[in-house]
Amino acid sequence: MSDSSISSAKRALIRSKETSLFRNEFLHNTTPTRKPDFDSSLFQDSRTFLDNSNRFIDGSTSNIGSSFLSVEKTHNEIVETLFKEKTDSLFTHFLEVLQSRSNDAEIFDTVQDLIHTCTNVLENLQKEEQRSSVQGKHYWLEQEEKTWKLLYALYKDRVLTQQDNMDGDEAPPLNASEKEVVSILYSNDSNIREYQLIVDWLESCFNKPDSIFVQHSSDKSTVGWENTFFQLEMPNQQLAFGGRMDIVNELDPDAPYRLNKPLHPLDEEDNLRLVKNIFYEVRQGKIDEAVSLCKYSGQTWRAAVLDGWRLFDDPNIRDENSKGELPTEGNARRDLWKKCAWAMAEFPKYDEYTKAIAGVFCGNLNSLLALLKNYEDILWAYLKVQIDIRVEQEIRNCCMREYVAMPEGYWKQKMTLEQIFDELSSNALPMVKNEANSKVATIQKYLILDNIDGLIREMYNWVQDESNEKVTIQELRFFCHVLLFMRQLGKISDNNSADMIIKRYVECLIELGEPSLVAFYTAALPANIQTKIYSKYLETVKSTDERSIALDEAMQAGLDVENITTLTVENIRNLQPSMDEEGPMFRQAISNLDQFKISSLEFLTFYTEQRSELMWQANAMIRTFLAENKTDCVRKAFEIIPPDSYSHVIDFYGGMDKLPYKERCTIKEYLSYKIYLAAIDSFDDWHRLHVNKPKEPEASKSKTNFTERMASQHKEQAYVAELNRWKMNLEEQTKISRDCLYNVLLFPEHGWLSDPEGMKESSLCLSLEWENRVIQMDRLRSLKIPEITLFLHNILYASGDYRGCIKLSDEISDENRCLFKSFPKHKLAEILAKIAEASLALMNEKLDPWGYIIAN
Repeated sequence: MSDSSISSAKRALIRSKETSLFRNEFLHNTTPTRKPDFDSSLFQDSRTFLDNSNRFIDGSTSNIGSSFLSVEKTHNEIVETLFKEKTDSLFTHFLEVLQSRSNDAEIFDTVQDLIHTCTNVLENLQKEEQRSSVQGKHYWLEQEEKTWKLLYALYKDRVLTQQDNMDGDEAPPLNASEKEVVSILYSNDSNIREYQLIVDWLESCFNKPDSIFVQHSSDKSTVGWENTFFQLEMPNQQLAFGGRMDIVNELDPDAPYRLNKPLHPLDEEDNLRLVKNIFYEVRQGKIDEAVSLCKYSGQTWRAAVLDGWRLFDDPNIRDENSKGELPTEGNARRDLWKKCAWAMAEFPKYDEYTKAIAGVFCGNLNSLLALLKNYEDILWAYLKVQIDIRVEQEIRNCCMREYVAMPEGYWKQKMTLEQIFDELSSNALPMVKNEANSKVATIQKYLILDNIDGLIREMYNWVQDESNEKVTIQELRFFCHVLLFMRQLGKISDNNSADMIIKRYVECLIELGEPSLVAFYTAALPANIQTKIYSKYLETVKSTDERSIALDEAMQAGLDVENITTLTVENIRNLQPSMDEEGPMFRQAISNLDQFKISSLEFLTFYTEQRSELMWQANAMIRTFLAENKTDCVRKAFEIIPPDSYSHVIDFYGGMDKLPYKERCTIKEYLSYKIYLAAIDSFDDWHRLHVNKPKEPEASKSKTNFTERMASQHKEQAYVAELNRWKMNLEEQTKISRDCLYNVLLFPEHGWLSDPEGMKESSLCLSLEWENRVIQMDRLRSLKIPEITLFLHNILYASGDYRGCIKLSDEISDENRCLFKSFPKHKLAEILAKIAEASLALMNEKLDPWGYIIAN
C-alpha cells in the first residue's frame, strides 16, 4: 500500500472546514462580537463553544451497620463496572465520529464531535458519582475534554484565521480611538489573539466554588454595609448581632482604611464574601455579572471601579455629521484609573481578593500570585498580565495623546510563553509544580507553544516508559487522536515516533478484541507496520465467524488483506511446541498447537484469489507434519483446503500453460501430498482388512443330537460365505491399494515431490524459503518413497504376487525416475532383502528368480 493510499485510508483524523462561525463572526466583521480588550473573549463562537463543565459536589455517605456496608460495597462494585463500561464506550464513540466525517473540510467539526462525546460520557459519570460513594473517577476525562477544547480554539485560529490574515496588516488611522487600535491589534497579531483564546479557555474551565453565596433573602437589592449604616443611624439601639462596638463613623468607600476602624462584623463578613464572588466572576470572564453583583449588593462604587478598564471610543470623531450627539464608550481617563488600580493592588490594608481584582485589570501579577494556588489559575494570571501589557503598549504607541506613566514594575513583567511555563514547572508550591509537569498539562503546554515535535517526543517517552506510571489505554486513545489531528494538519515531522504511539494504541485495542477498532486505527499506520500489527491481531481470533468479520473490517479499512493473512499463517505455522507437547505420547496425536496451526489455514479460504497461497502454506505445513509422521494432521489440513482450489488457481491464470512457475510447483506438490495421503489411507484399509480375516468356528465336541449338528453346519456355512466375501473384498482392496501406492512411485514429471521443469524465477529460487523447501522435499522423498515401496511390497507379497515384487526392483532402478537416489543405504538393503524373499518364493514354485518358467 502506498503512502498516498495510507493517507486516504485513515492516517489522518479527518479534514478541515472552510466556512465556520469563527470566520463569519470575526474575520469578515470589522466590529467584534465582544470588545477586543484584554479581559474579554476574542471570539464569540469559541467562547460559546468552550462551555464550562461543572464538577460534581462531593457528598457524604453514612454507614449504618455491617449489613449496610456490605450492600454499599456491592453497589460500589456495580458502579465501578458501570463506570468502566461508560468509559470504554469512548473507544467506539470516537471511531464512529471519525467514520462519520469523510469530507476534507470537516476536521474541526470532527473535533467538536469528539468534545461532545467526552461531555456526554462525563455527564453520565457525574450522575452516577452523585448516586454513589465512588468519587473522583472522571477527573482524567474532564482534563481530556478541556484539552480538546483548547486544541479546537487554538488550531481553528491558526488554520483558518491566521491563513486568511497572512496578506493583511491593517494599520490604525491617525485619529483611532483606543478601541479601534486594540481591535486592529487583535486582527493583525496572532500571538495576542492566541493569548486571549487561552484566557477564554481557562475562564470557561473554571469551576466556581459552590459554598459562596451573596444573595440576600429579599429579591430587591439593598444598600451596602447595611449593618454599619443601621448602627450609625441609631447609635443607641443594640443590634441583634455584634452589639455596640467602635466602628467607622463614615460610610465612604475608603473610610475603613482612612479611619483605621472596622465595619460592623456582619458587614465585614458580607464584604469578604462579596469580593470573593466578584473575583470568581472575573475569573470566569463574567465582568458584567460582577458589576451587576456589586450593584445588587448596594456597592455601586465597586461597580464603577470595575467599569474603569473599558477602552475609550468616541464615534463623534469619526462621524463628521454627528455634531457630538453620539454617545461615547469606555473610560476617557483609563490610564489614570489604571495607575490607581495598580496602587490599590499593592495597598497592604486591602484584603487579597480586593487586591487581586484590581490586579486583574491593571496587570499587577504579584497581587494575583499572592492569592492563586492552582496551576490553571496561575497560568490564567500570567496570560492576563501579558495581554494587558501588550494592549497597553499598543495603545500608547498608536493613540495621539499623552498618557499617565505606568510604574516601572509594570513593564518588567513582560514574559514569553516559554518563560511562563518554566516558572510554572518550577513553582514553589508542590501542587502547582506537580500539576504543571503532569501529562495533561504538558500536552496543553506543547499545544499552546505549537511545538508538535516536542509533544510527540513527550508522548513517545511516556509510551516507552516502563515505570509504575504507565500510560493507560484511555490516555493512549487521547494521544492517538491528537496525533491523527496533527497529521491531518501537516504538523508532524517525526512520523516514526507518531506511528509507534498509534501502534501502541492498536496493540491495546487488540486486547479488547473489537475488529472494527483494530482495523480502523491499523490503517493509520504505514503499510509495513499495518501488516505486522493486524497479523498479530488475527492470531488471537479463533472462530470462523470472527475471522470472517475481522477480514471484512480489514478490507473496508483498506488494509492489504492478502499479505496480512499470509503473514498470519506463517507466524502461526512457525510456532514451536511447549515442553509439555514434546513428549513421545504427543508425536502421533493432534496436539492443541497442531490444531491451531491447521485452523490458521482458514484465513486463506475466505477469498478465492488466495487459493494458490492457501495451497503453498498448506504444503509447507504438511511437510512438517509428514516429517513428524503426523498423518492425522495431514488429513486435517486437507480438510481445510476447499476441493475446488486446484481449478480456481488454473482459472485465475487462464489455463495450465499460463501458470507461473511457483504456482506450477505449488500444484504439483499439493497433488503429491494428496496422492500420498490416498495411498496411505488405501494401505491402512488393506491392512485392516488383511488382519481381520474371519475366524473359523470351533468344532463342536459333541454332535449327538440333531440340533447341535444343524447349528454346527450353519456356522460352517456362514464362515465359508464370510470368508468368500472377505477374499473378494481383499482382492479388490489389494488392487486399489496397489494402484494407489504405484501412483506415488510412478508420479509424472520427474517423480513424486519433485518440482516440474520450467523457467525458474531467480529471485524466487534463490530465496532462503525456497532453498529450505527443496531440502525438506528431498528429505521427505528419502523418508516416504522407501516407506511406500515397502508398503507396496507387503501387499504384493501377501497377495502372492511375487513377480510384482520383483518388478519393484525395475521401478527403483529406472534411470528416468531415479527412485534409487531417494533410498538411504539401509532402506535400500531392506527392500532388496524383501525382493530376495519374493524371488526365493518364486523358486519354490519351480520358477526362475524373476518368475519366469524354467525351460527344460
